[in-house]
Amino acid sequence: MSEIKKRKTDRRTLYTINVIKEAFLKLVNEKGYAKVTVAQICREADLTRSTFYLHFNSITDVLNQVLDDALLLTQASNFTLPNIKNCSIDYLKKNESLIPACQRIGNSSKHQKLLMDPDLSEYIVGRITAHERQKVVPSIMKKTGLSQKEAESIFTYMIHGSFAVNRKHHFIKDDDWYRDVQLLNHFIEAGYNSTHK
Repeated sequence: MSEIKKRKTDRRTLYTINVIKEAFLKLVNEKGYAKVTVAQICREADLTRSTFYLHFNSITDVLNQVLDDALLLTQASNFTLPNIKNCSIDYLKKNESLIPACQRIGNSSKHQKLLMDPDLSEYIVGRITAHERQKVVPSIMKKTGLSQKEAESIFTYMIHGSFAVNRKHHFIKDDDWYRDVQLLNHFIEAGYNSTHK
């Protein structure tokens, strides 16, 4: 629900939004994102087009909400880069909020085909970037003493690299994924330490 009319979000509204998102995901898993239409979502969800447009402006709005769910994006404004290089894999499993958004991408099988969709890779990276930039770039600057331009470069590298590693693992959080996250965190922390001015 981007800039659609503000209204009380009651249980019926939440239910309808979830039905639309579930129908969208089911169709993406069957057909791929590029082939999904509003009409198909409405049929699958057993809703009218007017009900769909009461809650979403477009398929892109649905995509954005589903991505926010899958990427575990939150609106937390107090963000600092955690020092998790020495954390065990078990600790990371229990405290995933410590992992940057680009590394904690959803483990739900219902989101995996969406996240693996080749037509959406750049869009997804852009979504993460847009959501995380204002929180992460200042934290990189504070931790390293780098300029904003330099911190932006590090941030871009982290987002694209982390997304590529997640794709390599098909967005499945198994022990190999956690080992890779731990390795990336060691690498990134060493980079912060070596660039600290």
